[in-house]
Amino acid sequence: MSPKFGFTLIEIMLIVAALAVLAGATIIAINPGRQLADAHNGVRRADVGVLWNAAEQYALDNHGSLPAAIPEGILADCTGSATSTEFTICRTDACDVVLTELLEDGKYLSEIPADPTAATDDYSGYNIIKDTEHNDRVTVCSPGAENDEVIYLPN
Repeated sequence: MSPKFGFTLIEIMLIVAALAVLAGATIIAINPGRQLADAHNGVRRADVGVLWNAAEQYALDNHGSLPAAIPEGILADCTGSATSTEFTICRTDACDVVLTELLEDGKYLSEIPADPTAATDDYSGYNIIKDTEHNDRVTVCSPGAENDEVIYLPN
């Protein structure tokens, strides 16, 4: 009788177990939740920069005047809630901070950016203030930032 070649059941089970351990370790090392949160924060940093630059450019073009809808406040106001606050930038005319001056003719913005996770149809998920602690300079922030990150400009 000729010898039979192949794997025993125990050998196959050991290989499957080793692969499962390696796959688990890889998933833990990659941490997809953190990676996704970091990607969202990257979008938030870009959006905050776009909004801040638009407001600053508007002020430069209008002798230092900011859009009238921007409320006065302090940084702690800006980094508060991402929806339904008096500092949240609106995407429609459903709330107080409607930045129509920045949207006119697309000169400063073509549309209000939306936070990747905190935005609604009406609210952008971003806050804006005239910072009364710093000579009424405009401050834009993302209170919905993940991983305990604080995203605002100027910082």
